[in-house]
Amino acid sequence: MANYVTIEAEARERAGKGAARASRRAGMVPAVIYGAKQPPSLVQLDPRLVVRELQRGGWRSRLYEVNVAGTPSRALIREVQFHPVSDKPIHVDFQRLAPGERIRVSVAVQFQGEATSPGLKRGGVLNVVRHAVEVLADPDSVPEAFQADLAALDINDNVRWSDLSGTADVTPVIVGRDFVIATVAAPSKLPEVAADPNAPAAAPAKGAKGAAPAKAAAKPAAKK
Repeated sequence: MANYVTIEAEARERAGKGAARASRRAGMVPAVIYGAKQPPSLVQLDPRLVVRELQRGGWRSRLYEVNVAGTPSRALIREVQFHPVSDKPIHVDFQRLAPGERIRVSVAVQFQGEATSPGLKRGGVLNVVRHAVEVLADPDSVPEAFQADLAALDINDNVRWSDLSGTADVTPVIVGRDFVIATVAAPSKLPEVAADPNAPAAAPAKGAKGAAPAKAAAKPAAKK
């Protein structure tokens, strides 16, 4: 059974930009809950609750019960609008969930085993192709995250969709191929080996360019 996070909300009576501005002047964040073949519900949220959920990460796949005057609505956060200057949330869109109706959701990928990966220990670089994967899932079976194990990966090895754990009850939106999630790439520059200061200097090769010329033999003195 999926876990739902309860978030408290208040009902709004009117729609429109004027009503939304009135909610913001009152220190609230206007929001709407739509979908599941029901009329949209106009609500407003405490901005501290919205910021808390955004800071937790993974909010796009987190399941919520939006409680309005004791009546819960199960939903996903689909979009958050931010103020262009302050970057504070100013509107939230929730999609209402219907039992048995599959939804399209983005699930984050969490990486494990970096400390023991042979490729990363040898200086390889983890190149993440997809930080999240879009899947189709039943609302009660949405995973919080997929797990990618890097422990056995060497340089030029990769993690594919089939390597992830936690995918049993979902279907990827990308079909027909086992797509790449991340690779361990070779380091861009190999480390240089430091020279031994105690090693004897190598003699210049015979005829090598830059070698000091040999002294010319002394010419015999001219006869008087």
